[in-house]
Amino acid sequence: MSNVCPLCNSGNTVPYHKDKFRSYCYCKKCKLVFVPETYHLSRREEKSRYELHENHPADQGYRRFLKRFFDPMNKRLADNSTGLDFGAGPGPTLHLMFEEAGHSMEIYDLFFADDRSVFDKKYDFICATEVVEHLHQPMDELNRLWKCLKPSGFLGLMTKMVRSKSAFKKWHYIRDETHVSFFSKATFRWLGKQWDTDLEITGGDLIFFQK
Repeated sequence: MSNVCPLCNSGNTVPYHKDKFRSYCYCKKCKLVFVPETYHLSRREEKSRYELHENHPADQGYRRFLKRFFDPMNKRLADNSTGLDFGAGPGPTLHLMFEEAGHSMEIYDLFFADDRSVFDKKYDFICATEVVEHLHQPMDELNRLWKCLKPSGFLGLMTKMVRSKSAFKKWHYIRDETHVSFFSKATFRWLGKQWDTDLEITGGDLIFFQK
């Protein structure tokens, strides 16, 4: 079983927690907590879990949830910006909210909108809401998004963050078997150093990088 960190590729990892479903490791270099690959669901199993999601554009509750991310991102944007919603899911909605605000949007999702031509373009902003915790190879995916940003562009993420080992053991977030990468503030600060950029963390689960 490989315990190499999927974010920084370090082998300097240690056991962090174990429950009846799987084990979790902690990387001493980038501070990521991750699930070793042996416990990952198959792509078919993973897709079947996502198909159970009932989020859709007409769901006002879902729109209110996304508005927590939409508002601070939209305030950062110039008029008529171009964006990418990465990991849009089976009921893409966030891109419509930005289009309604006058921006142009592309969407990408590995399972529901797998058109990789979107990565050949450059964007003023990229959104990944409730996505990074699902990534099996987070560094590869995040670097790809970073390369798609125009200079001064924004990468905005929404994800719940690791606070402490004691809190992790009781955390509802780890009950979802599609969640395999768990970031903390320290992890995002490490990532910002790799990209040589500042970041802002707000609202407990919103992270904004500017290129």
